[in-house]
Amino acid sequence: MSGTGVGIGQRPENGKQRFVKLLWTGIWLVYLSAPANDLLHGGHSPGVRLLGLIGLAAFVTWYMLLVFRTGRGERNRVVLASLGVLAAQSTVLALTLGREWLVLFVYVSIASGAALPLRMARWTIPAASALMTVIALLTPGGKAFLAGLLIPALLGGFAMTGVRELVRTTIALREARATVAQLAANEERLRLARDLHDLLGHSLSLITIKSELAGRMLPGHPDKAAQQVADIEQVSRQALVDVREAVSGYRRPRLAAELAGAKVALTAAEVAAELPAEPDLSGVPEDSETALAWALREAVTNVVRHSGARRCTVELVRRQTLDGPVLELSVEDDGSGDKGNAPGHGLTGLTERLTKAGGTLEAGGSRHGFRLIARVPSAAITAHVGSGT
Repeated sequence: MSGTGVGIGQRPENGKQRFVKLLWTGIWLVYLSAPANDLLHGGHSPGVRLLGLIGLAAFVTWYMLLVFRTGRGERNRVVLASLGVLAAQSTVLALTLGREWLVLFVYVSIASGAALPLRMARWTIPAASALMTVIALLTPGGKAFLAGLLIPALLGGFAMTGVRELVRTTIALREARATVAQLAANEERLRLARDLHDLLGHSLSLITIKSELAGRMLPGHPDKAAQQVADIEQVSRQALVDVREAVSGYRRPRLAAELAGAKVALTAAEVAAELPAEPDLSGVPEDSETALAWALREAVTNVVRHSGARRCTVELVRRQTLDGPVLELSVEDDGSGDKGNAPGHGLTGLTERLTKAGGTLEAGGSRHGFRLIARVPSAAITAHVGSGT
């Protein structure tokens, strides 16, 4: 716990916490008024009073050290040894000075509940109470005090275990909340990284290709070069919009738009494209469509940038599988740029997207080149959506 608050079983970490814990612990020392009153008015000799005062001071000092220095990392056997010292002091003082000193066993019981975990305190608290009962029966007049001390010893000790467990649970919840917040931040960071990779990879590849085309066309066909420059400006503006949407978390690409963009990118790269007609996505979950749109963008970007392909075929079909109806996107090229390579950041991020949408990804070399297959859940419609022409 932070700030000025410090819980049972926690070691103070700063001056304010030490003061608060000292004040909180010192309140309960008022019940030592019975032993103190016995020292002053019990008719003891000066030597006995001095020894009793020393014993009481030693008990209070040991008790305060135990309560203050106990922390979650303290070894239980050290705490048990400290409780044994307290119990021994209580026994000696009660047997030598009288029944008024039996109240010290209540502090032993409470210290057990405050300093030990529940699995151990459930045995030490009854043990301290039982020892108090035995000493009370051996002390003249102690039996009359037993009823007034036994219940506080038991209830006070187990109440401390409850408070300790409550503090422990509160700390665990705070730590869990901090962990959840960190995980959420990491997830958002990964989402942003995936979006920027996919968005900028596609847009920059298209800009690069169109810039090369414009450079080649400029000497002989300035009008066509100007059209390519206009396309570059349009792609750049759209990329800027996409990045802003990705940063704000609203970027949800649509499959129809990505199919149109794929045709433009493939054509600009002089890759013969076979694409399906505009798909009917009625009943398809939005997350599924978004995941396939990202898959298409990543696949086409890889074809344009890495494959060296001359032909690319895109198919989109509905299939019925053992796991239910799925919408399957297939992108195959006749190049060899990605064949045999390990998955890069794009395919890794794409796998994460599809998994989150309940889908799967297959990517690898095929008979003609490289093939990527993405599947996502769809509505239970068996109609053919589209195929290569």
